[in-house]
Order: sequence, then structure tokens, then C-alpha cells
Amino acid sequence: MNTPVKLAIVYYSSTGTITEIAKELHDAGIMAGAEVRLLKARELAPQVAIDSNPAWAANQAATASIPEATPADIDWADAVIFGTPTRFGNVSSQLKQFIDTLGGLWADGKLVDKVYSGFVSTATAHAGHESTLLSLYNSVHHFGGIIVTPGFTDPAKFVDGNPYGTSHADGQGTNPVDDTARTAARIQVERVIKTAAKLKATTETAGQTESPRRWWNRSRG
Repeated sequence: MNTPVKLAIVYYSSTGTITEIAKELHDAGIMAGAEVRLLKARELAPQVAIDSNPAWAANQAATASIPEATPADIDWADAVIFGTPTRFGNVSSQLKQFIDTLGGLWADGKLVDKVYSGFVSTATAHAGHESTLLSLYNSVHHFGGIIVTPGFTDPAKFVDGNPYGTSHADGQGTNPVDDTARTAARIQVERVIKTAAKLKATTETAGQTESPRRWWNRSRG
């Protein structure tokens, strides 16, 4: 590719599992030739709650230098990979709150035709891996984004068994991120970058998509 794919990895992590997967995606993305920003969603929980959980407090301290995501980072990116722990089979409130700040970009048509993908963690197996990713992708449908999942495109994906994205069951902190999850992350990010590169090559000379705001104003006039 002539210019590197710009990849934003935007995640929320409380006790560190999603942080570890995000870092794996970051490093693999750089190895695949992308320009990568590793970004965290802003914490919403009160400090007293964080301090009451040693793993949560430790992750907060360990990731203090990672910048918080802003809408400008999504505007910059050609591809975005969102990461979240599951919350009752759904996206964490911290990541959802960040996604909800993207309305201005959506109205201006700036979320359209980017590549999106997701990763997730749960405490136990079968505790929302797939439903959380599917819930996350609902927002991407509204963006007009292009969802790129790993699918079963590599023999290693039959080991982790999740075609929707990378996932890991951490057993309440007793199961560290393993080689299976790390391999899945590398497969996912390489597929995202490969697809985004193809789109970037074909859309750089194309006309801009009309934004929802512009369409709405035109249709009323």
C-alpha cells in the first residue's frame, strides 16, 4: 500500500484483560504496517470503587500513560477496533459512552465506510462473548461502517471458535490472556488492516459520501 492504514484501537478495561488484548492488537498492527493509536475510553466509575478492587486499581495505574480516546481519533482512523468487557451480555457503559459522543461525526458522514471490528472478555465461558460483539456492531450499522470480523479464515480460528472477534474468558482474573487469544488477535488485526488497505486504495480518489446532516437539510429545502 502507498500510505499506511490508520488504525485506532479504542478499548475499556477495568482489571486488565482487555488491556492485554488491546496491546497485542497494537503490536500486531504495527508489525502489519499500520499506523496505530492505542486509546482507552474514559473511566466513569468512582475512585472509591476502583480502589476497592486491587486488580482494577493496578490496571488504572499501569495504563495511566495511555491517552483517552476522542472523536478526533475516530475521524483520523481508516479502521477502528473497539474492545470491551461484557456487561450482562452487552457493551460496557464506559465504551458505550464514548461511542455516544460520535454523533457529530455521524451527522457529518465521517463514520461512513471505515472498517470496524471488536474484541471482548468475560469472566466465564459462554457469558456473552458473541452477544456483546453483536451488540457492539449494532452501532456500526448506524455508522454506515464496514464490519470486518476474523471469521473462520485461518485454521487457528477453529481453536478459539469465535468468528465474530477476539474473545477471552479470564476466570475472574485466574486465566491470563493466553496464546489462543493472542493468536486470534493477530489474525483479526491483520484481516482488518488488509481490508482497510484495499478500501483506502479505492476510495481516496472517490467522491465523498453525502452526510446525514446535509441530506436532511437538502430534503427539507
